[in-house]
Amino acid sequence: MAPRLQQKYIDEVLPALIQEHRYQSVMQAPRLVKAVLNIGLGEAIQNAKALEAAVGDLTLIAGQKPVVTRARKSIANFKLREGMAIGAMVTLRGPRMYDFLDRLMNIALPRVRDFRGVSRRSFDGRGNYSLGLREQILFPEIEYDKVDKLRGLEVAIVTTARDDDQGYALLKRLGMPFRD
Repeated sequence: MAPRLQQKYIDEVLPALIQEHRYQSVMQAPRLVKAVLNIGLGEAIQNAKALEAAVGDLTLIAGQKPVVTRARKSIANFKLREGMAIGAMVTLRGPRMYDFLDRLMNIALPRVRDFRGVSRRSFDGRGNYSLGLREQILFPEIEYDKVDKLRGLEVAIVTTARDDDQGYALLKRLGMPFRD
């Protein structure tokens, strides 16, 4: 069966967007392409265990094993050599993406302390949205007692929207809690 958020998109969001923006075809309506989760780990240069912990956390959050990202070039001031592991990322598509976004919007974001909504200014000009989270423990999959250190993560939501207004309309109707 299709994930809850995907079903909502098909049943409610898509018809509303077509009516609101007067698209000629269903294919003109914006849709979600992928969600990319990324943890940057500058501390992995000194502490190799940090990378393992971050990979484990991302695996639990995404339900899929992340790729370890490596430095493209050396930076002497940061004691960084080309090819050193400095982060982890995972790209989610299809049902996993819908499941993750459902958990992000309905469980993780409301758990942020003093949460008033996410900023509307984090669109990139092409309808894609980026969001930074300060702690990975917002997700219920992560057990607080087993976390060695709080790490932030970035979430990039890629859509087929042509501009920020269409991307905003899509995410707003899907349930993204934007600040007014």
